Amino acid sequence: MSLKYASKISTGSVDGTGRSEIGCAIAIVLERETRERERAMGVLRRISSRTLLFPRVLESANRSLNTLPVPSTPLSNGIHVLYCPDSVGIVAKISECIASRGGNILEADIFVPQNKNDHSSYLLYRGSGIHCQGAVALKSEFVFDPTKWPRAQMDEDVLNLSKKFNANRSVVRVPSLDPKYKIAVLASKQDHCLVDLLHAWQDGKLPVDISSIISNHDRLPNSHVIRFLERHNIPYHYLSTTKENKREDEILHLVQDTDFLVLARYMQVLSRSFLNRYKKDIINIHHGLLPSFKGGNPSRQAFNAGVKLIGATSHFVTEELDEGPIIEQMVERVSHKDNLLSFVQKSENLEKQCLLKAIKSYCELRVLPYEENRTVANGTQSFEGAVYTHHLPSDVMEYPVSCSPSSLF
Repeated sequence: MSLKYASKISTGSVDGTGRSEIGCAIAIVLERETRERERAMGVLRRISSRTLLFPRVLESANRSLNTLPVPSTPLSNGIHVLYCPDSVGIVAKISECIASRGGNILEADIFVPQNKNDHSSYLLYRGSGIHCQGAVALKSEFVFDPTKWPRAQMDEDVLNLSKKFNANRSVVRVPSLDPKYKIAVLASKQDHCLVDLLHAWQDGKLPVDISSIISNHDRLPNSHVIRFLERHNIPYHYLSTTKENKREDEILHLVQDTDFLVLARYMQVLSRSFLNRYKKDIINIHHGLLPSFKGGNPSRQAFNAGVKLIGATSHFVTEELDEGPIIEQMVERVSHKDNLLSFVQKSENLEKQCLLKAIKSYCELRVLPYEENRTVANGTQSFEGAVYTHHLPSDVMEYPVSCSPSSLF
């Protein structure tokens, strides 16, 4: 039975009893998925005694249900970051590896530093689609079928590629399959960055698990932060510090099983000993536009300097204060009408946004440190080299290239 004929029945243009009920039943059969079949057929059987059209309705319903698409295996997406010496064929081999497992890459960012003493390639791969079992998925990052490319096999394939190209660093992440990054957050008295981070985590905007909050400031039991942490069973550790005792041994014990640390306005300088013992990345937020206005009171420094732009900077922590590789920066324009208070308020708003974006970019493997004080940030251009974005058809192999920044303009 055609849809046109079914429409005539439902509108009463075909003779017979139970016309409206038959039309509704046909609509149910044609529109519902396979799991609704029995219920729809039951409706048809109950009205069959009142009409001679039931055999034709049943035949049409069976044909419609048999043409419903079979649900396909859910696809997964991931990102692979490779840092290795530059050579011909890197992108081709990685593309071949992913394609051979049923995956696809539609975008590849390739960065080659201009420093003549550093001939390494920084490759960040992100795909945007795949055709698999009749379904089309459009996502950021490369997409694959986990039944065709199991996670353990992916690790083995990536390891083989790393060995082939003598990689300094090779990381692959599949957010839907891999555990979230485990972090601890260090904070002092000011709450704005910490509170914003906690609420972003609660809303699912940060792909991390927060193991604990550590502070050198004792918050009251009825404070917003403490109540929030108690609701979510996140431990709060108060460690009073002095100039002579930064309590670093205790902090190190609390964070030893974390993947990285976040300093959300933690107003203590971590020592070289702590950094050497922790041996993992630490992300800090500075309420100033580095490299200007380092150290304390950057808003006052900027106000006294009469600047027209203020900002916030998120960076990796190193032994030198506020000297680590920059991850993210945000700015806002100011004028002669602004006073010191408005400088501080605007800086705090920028801090919150900048820190969250830096954490998210880090978790998505979109930031890669290189040299001593630089980072490759996905999708940006640098005065020290170039980041290229290639949109790759599934059947095209692309090779890495080198050129000077001047060719981009």
